[in-house]
Amino acid sequence: MGLGLRIFLINDDDSLRRLSLAKFERLRRRDPGERLPQYAGKRVRYALVVLETANRKPVEINLVQYSYLPFDSQGRIDAAEREKQAGLAAEMAPPAHIEQHPGQVIDARHRFAKRRYDDHYRWTPSPEIESAILEAIFGKHQSPRS
Repeated sequence: MGLGLRIFLINDDDSLRRLSLAKFERLRRRDPGERLPQYAGKRVRYALVVLETANRKPVEINLVQYSYLPFDSQGRIDAAEREKQAGLAAEMAPPAHIEQHPGQVIDARHRFAKRRYDDHYRWTPSPEIESAILEAIFGKHQSPRS
């Protein structure tokens, strides 16, 4: 048993485009030779799927993360937007040391940051998109192990 990753870009018409992990990593690193000009200037939905594999074949989905990829005018991942996302993600961490004093206001900034993060950087798929992802991973007549 092992782990695998599948990355799918979801187009405006809800069709899927599988992206190899190598290409995804080059995009994230902002490799000068890697870009997707068809997504230039867009904020594109994507699904990152973590799989359990056996003999390199997917057998079970462990996690699916639905997020957005912001692209700049050249079709590369927008570095400034990714920095904003990382900053907000850091704000989601709860305070390291919380002193409890009766009657004091509770520090809930991290909870509000998480809400802002989820509102701006996460999305919820339709049942059709979920089915299309399952089909792309397991095939038409196969289903994940229960």
